[in-house]
Amino acid sequence: MPTLLWFRRDLRLNDLPPLLEAAADGTEVLACFVLDPRLETSSGPRRLQFLGDSLRTLADSLDGRLLITRGRPEERIPLLCKQINATDVHISADFTPFGVRRDAAVAAALADSGVTLQATGSPYLVTPGRVTKDDGTPYKVFTPFLARWRDVGWRGPAASATAKVNWIDPADLSAKLRVDAPDPGADLDLDAGEAAALAGWKEFVGSHLADYDEDRNRPDKAATSRMSAHLKFGTIHPRTMAADLDFRAKGPASYLRELAFRDFYAAVLDQWPDSAWWNWNRNFDAIEVDTGPEATKAFEAWKEGRTGFPIVDAGMRQLRDSGFMHNRVRMIVASFLVKDLHLPWQWGAQWFLEQLVDGDMANNQHGWQWCAGSGTDAAPYFRVFNPTTQGQKFDPDGEYIRRWVPELAGPELAGVDVHRLKDGPPPGYPEPIVDHAAERVEALRRYGQIG
Repeated sequence: MPTLLWFRRDLRLNDLPPLLEAAADGTEVLACFVLDPRLETSSGPRRLQFLGDSLRTLADSLDGRLLITRGRPEERIPLLCKQINATDVHISADFTPFGVRRDAAVAAALADSGVTLQATGSPYLVTPGRVTKDDGTPYKVFTPFLARWRDVGWRGPAASATAKVNWIDPADLSAKLRVDAPDPGADLDLDAGEAAALAGWKEFVGSHLADYDEDRNRPDKAATSRMSAHLKFGTIHPRTMAADLDFRAKGPASYLRELAFRDFYAAVLDQWPDSAWWNWNRNFDAIEVDTGPEATKAFEAWKEGRTGFPIVDAGMRQLRDSGFMHNRVRMIVASFLVKDLHLPWQWGAQWFLEQLVDGDMANNQHGWQWCAGSGTDAAPYFRVFNPTTQGQKFDPDGEYIRRWVPELAGPELAGVDVHRLKDGPPPGYPEPIVDHAAERVEALRRYGQIG
């Protein structure tokens, strides 16, 4: 009987275990993607553009044999199964709170007609739930998780099966089922799709991986892989990447550690799904935060990159103008929001999800909670990033700042320390909206109140 291959966060054809399962024994396979209106409305235009571009490249790789349909999956997937008389639907497992609820609803709907939903593999090197302590409980701290994660290990890349698959042509199905991939017209600074992911990874391995440990915190350098969006949408699997990492060298070992962090946060969110929007450490529910009109005004200045702190403003404008932000700068701007402006971390996390091409629920929410001090393995509450010294350390010549803040890039500022602006801001650039030293003291007071 025919099978259905339901693409989600795995928009590729290589290293894809559910494809191998769907196509076993020469079974005919219908490839499909369901545009869920709930996810469409929660995605910013750039993330939706990256999704649409990835779907178009996937469809091209399948010679057009990808059915894109719109609707609630628990309605559309059973309908597609009925159209082709499928008895099985194959997927990569999803461990986000939304994904778990969605898949349970789809499985229940399919069960009514005798169809099974079969999950094979996941978007992670090590699937959430596999890395546990000896007593079976989950890890709450990254370092011991990392050691056990290495011991558990992972398989090599899955074999390719695309040449042997008997794809069902969606043109044979009702035209009412089909819609085009989203195309909101947003500009991207990163090509989407599997071919682009593989090419980008190859270029990074050849040119930047060896120096990654030393250069990864430098936003003024093109030293990172830019694989985060590709990992978000599964246009490449981390197994494919790990196969190129010689863990004995510092650069590859440092990169592998970042992949482990990705797995760790996915495992944390899977174990504690409420931590998507609530403090993982519920003691932090008692912390004093600002939410009134002045707080809203400060939040708008932060979003617009007009705080008067150059490294913060550069990061926020990079986010606004490109849908991406360097990871070190993400930590700086997050610390500024929660510890200088005293705003709820959820405000910043929501804005990031709206703007980021690589917006990932587990990474984003728990990265924010790390900065806020409320998450697992969180930064100590007394660690308050000084945005000026952070900028001087990681953007020493101010190249990153000048790239994204044109008010600080004029020839009259050549040779000026753009981190401190001792003679005051130039025309058009704001004064600092807060006194960092004073707000650090205030942040420590508030954190001290919750014990």
